[in-house]
Amino acid sequence: MNTPIRYLAGFILEDQEELTLDDLCRACAAQSELIVDLVHEGVLAPLGAAPEVWRFTGVHLHRATVAVRLQRDLGVNPAGAALALELMDELDSLRAQLNRLQGL
Repeated sequence: MNTPIRYLAGFILEDQEELTLDDLCRACAAQSELIVDLVHEGVLAPLGAAPEVWRFTGVHLHRATVAVRLQRDLGVNPAGAALALELMDELDSLRAQLNRLQGL
């Protein structure tokens, strides 16, 4: 039995230079209010002075996706997501330091 091959077409958002607030919301499946809250909590630091002109990068996309999943799956509020992401960043930093020290 032959199974037909399906091809998917698209583009990788993380490689895109800039994302608008609407782009980021679509990519994360999140409401704009949540993204605005994440900006206010310091989870995301977009370029631009107001939501209408904010521009996000692939790094923002990754952080927003993690924060949205924390909220959706675990019920974490934006402040809790900020803390969790800060701790994850610290853990990554400590792992990198450990790897450098083990390589000496």
